[in-house]
Amino acid sequence: MDRRSLLKTGLAGSATLTAPFLLTGRALAQGSYKAEYRLSTVVGTAFPWGKGAEIWINLVRERTQGRINIKMYPGVSLINGDQTREFSAIRQGVIDMAVGSTINWSPQVRQLNLFSLPFLAQDHAGLDALTQGKIGQQIMQIVEKAGVVPLAWGENGFREVTNSKREIRTPADMKGLKFRVVGSPIFNDTFTALGANPTQMSWADAQPALASGAVEGQENPLHIFTAAKLHTLSQKFVTRWGYVADPLIFVVNRDVWNSWTPADREIVRQAAVQAGQQEIAIARKGLSGNDQSMVKEVEALGVKVTELSAAEKDAFKQAVKPVFDKWTQQVGVEMVREAQAAVANRKRG
Repeated sequence: MDRRSLLKTGLAGSATLTAPFLLTGRALAQGSYKAEYRLSTVVGTAFPWGKGAEIWINLVRERTQGRINIKMYPGVSLINGDQTREFSAIRQGVIDMAVGSTINWSPQVRQLNLFSLPFLAQDHAGLDALTQGKIGQQIMQIVEKAGVVPLAWGENGFREVTNSKREIRTPADMKGLKFRVVGSPIFNDTFTALGANPTQMSWADAQPALASGAVEGQENPLHIFTAAKLHTLSQKFVTRWGYVADPLIFVVNRDVWNSWTPADREIVRQAAVQAGQQEIAIARKGLSGNDQSMVKEVEALGVKVTELSAAEKDAFKQAVKPVFDKWTQQVGVEMVREAQAAVANRKRG
């Protein structure tokens, strides 16, 4: 699809973005720099995700001597908190730059559901095998064809399940519990297959829902748990099941990218790669190898942290196999096979 057709498709699919697009989405001439570029994230700098965006912003500002000045807009506030509209807004020019979740963007780029296939990545080495290898390169090419310029990988982390009612060790323990899940259909399918009652809502809406008891549980990385103080929202039980990870992608709107000089583009790209590497290290701190300090930090809050055995984890894996098979067809059978082979051949640290 050519660029004109792509823009027409995007505009038709999101009428609410039309007005800001007309103001911000026109192609910029090379060398025509904005006074400020708007960067979108879901969370702020208290979280590794937001910290990675901040690192990128600072590196770019320093290395371009202020030619490229970026301001972060956490809470996806540029689009009223609607996480699943973020990718379309970047493509259309409502947002200039972003550090975004593959989960949130998967409704627009179906192959991003690869990372949400339950129990595919398995561990950090498996996730690295996906993002840093051939599969990661393919995904970046697909994202670019979808209309934005991807530069580097980051990481939100493995999503662990929490709730206010009981310890979860088996799929039967999930039955009847109300969980907040993100607005991607595969998550609804996964939790339904486990007998739970999933409710899709934004992160902004999730916290008051947990506080009121409208939902009883959620799933997120442990650093989200601590930074958001989810223990104060009745989340007293955590099960580390590592069922999916959430890679992040550093991206720039295509017109904005083309407006910069080649030298500045390379600066922005290298800054994104370095920020991504630093952000991944922050996201894994206390959750890797011999350093399990993040787990101890959660336990110190009076929370029960449950570690599943291989057999217990396999019971969950078998329960959601129909979901894995269904979504393999959506992602692409060949891509999933390549991903499974990459994980199987991973180098464990």
